[in-house]
Amino acid sequence: MARIRDIYDIIDAVAPFSTALSFDNSGLLVGDGNTQVTRALLALDITPNVVAEAASMNANLIISHHPVIFHPLKTLGPQDVAYQLASKGIAALCCHTNLDLSPVCGVNVALGSKLGLRNLRREDVFGEDCVLYSGDLEEQLAPEAFAALVKEKLAAPGVKYVPGDRPVSKVFFCSGAGGEYVSQAACRGADAYLTGEMKLHEELEAAYSRLTCVAAGHYHTEKVFAEFLASYLRKRISDTAFLLSQIETAPMSTL
Repeated sequence: MARIRDIYDIIDAVAPFSTALSFDNSGLLVGDGNTQVTRALLALDITPNVVAEAASMNANLIISHHPVIFHPLKTLGPQDVAYQLASKGIAALCCHTNLDLSPVCGVNVALGSKLGLRNLRREDVFGEDCVLYSGDLEEQLAPEAFAALVKEKLAAPGVKYVPGDRPVSKVFFCSGAGGEYVSQAACRGADAYLTGEMKLHEELEAAYSRLTCVAAGHYHTEKVFAEFLASYLRKRISDTAFLLSQIETAPMSTL
């Protein structure tokens, strides 16, 4: 039966935890690596509801994208998710920026695959801290049609977009909060840029970039990781069930 450390090693081989960016806190944050795992639950965030969901299905490991412990803890009590995990004997393996960067089973590869993009690649010319990917659409789309495709494929309640001045074929993208990469996408020949969220000054830059720029929501551009990583792990570990959270939702609703 697989141990947590076996699952860790499989992920580490294709998304090395050592590649996590300096501000990050990825890795086994709660639990013992020698624990045997019969069921693991995958979720974008570990919330009290997700902990309860894992407990209800007897899962003793949660694999998340966002770290359950990010800043140093000065106190720990029943209201804290890390406390709830430990008290229920549930471990937390958090794969954050190392999974953003991975060209094998990473968040951005999952996002590009969900959109049906071909020739996926990481644009590493900008340095290690730039989490920027690119891919090609099967066929050209008008700017509005591309925005509609993103909304449909990600099952997003809505998207914000700026229409560019040409049809979309080459797409650059960064899941989550990637508004800072608009100019890099523009100078590399993108027709469109997709991310989760943008700050106001980044939206203004997008409007002047002549690219079609789409912001589809932090949650909706990253939740795709779970299905993709679960499939990858199932092919390599046969005696552990890798399950997707059914209770997790975006924290904010759209009117």
